[in-house]
Amino acid sequence: MRIVVTGATGNVGTALLRRLAEEPDTTVHGVSRRPPEPEPPYDIAWTPVDIAKPGAEEPLADVMRGADAVVHLAWLIQPSHDEPMMYRTNVAGSDSVFRAALKAGVPHLVHMSSVGAYSPAAKNGLKDESWPTDGVSTSYYSRHKSAVEHQLDRIEREHPTMTVTRVRPSLILQPDAAAEVKRYFLGPLVPHLLFKLNVPILPLPKSMVLQFVHSDDVAEALVLVLRKKLGGAVNLASDPVITPQVLAEVMRSRHVPIPPLALRTAARLTWLAHLQPTSHGWVDLALTSPLLDTTRARDELGWTPRHNARDVLNELLDGLGRKEGVSASPPLKP
Repeated sequence: MRIVVTGATGNVGTALLRRLAEEPDTTVHGVSRRPPEPEPPYDIAWTPVDIAKPGAEEPLADVMRGADAVVHLAWLIQPSHDEPMMYRTNVAGSDSVFRAALKAGVPHLVHMSSVGAYSPAAKNGLKDESWPTDGVSTSYYSRHKSAVEHQLDRIEREHPTMTVTRVRPSLILQPDAAAEVKRYFLGPLVPHLLFKLNVPILPLPKSMVLQFVHSDDVAEALVLVLRKKLGGAVNLASDPVITPQVLAEVMRSRHVPIPPLALRTAARLTWLAHLQPTSHGWVDLALTSPLLDTTRARDELGWTPRHNARDVLNELLDGLGRKEGVSASPPLKP
């Protein structure tokens, strides 16, 4: 089996390359804007392509010819103050990837979507893959994920012979992504030392209820999707659901409830002042995105995550304290 992976140097891409290296009779071709150093798991064939650039479809199609599947992982989180730039990669660039896959006759297209594609929902129950994917309007990340979902709707209507899979995970973490997480979401003003100390209080709204999943478990699900050629949408998340109280326990802290508006306002003002990189849209997404029902992944893929969500968080916090990353990967480099 020949697999082409876009965005293969990122958090999920690195985990997927590690996992695919264990698969017999499988070759992988990586696509990224900045090729990595040639060492495991990056010691594969690479083609540098910036999917946001005009004309990207042609070199992408050249790489994809003869592939059994394309796994599309390429996505921009930053610069959060330049949404047009992110749109060119996330939405227009995804369209280039999809058109290239169609031109090359690839039979299976796997897109890394997100819980962020879903419409808002109360946190009092789990939502399966039938929940609407119209996004959270105040979040650029959510708007982009929703827009790409609608692109895939059109592909499924117009090209029914192509198997299209949308993987919709919760927040994906691993220690190797600690440097990337800090850079993308916390910024330079938050010291690494903070994650080695006991923070006395954790001020968060009670409704900040989240799910997490380990990158290696996402990679395992992707391999199962590729093996079974499962089409449609698949939710991925690990137990338990993380409430603010659980998060405080993991951080050896004490949860102090605050109004959602207070957190949103603080995020908005500090983001507008360029003090930190996380916009208020991320707060809205965290407060309103649904909790995921993963029954389909477990029943139809036979997927069982090896890492529970508390362990995932603990490992990331340790990684943040130790400044962990992957030196060979441009996005994950400390």
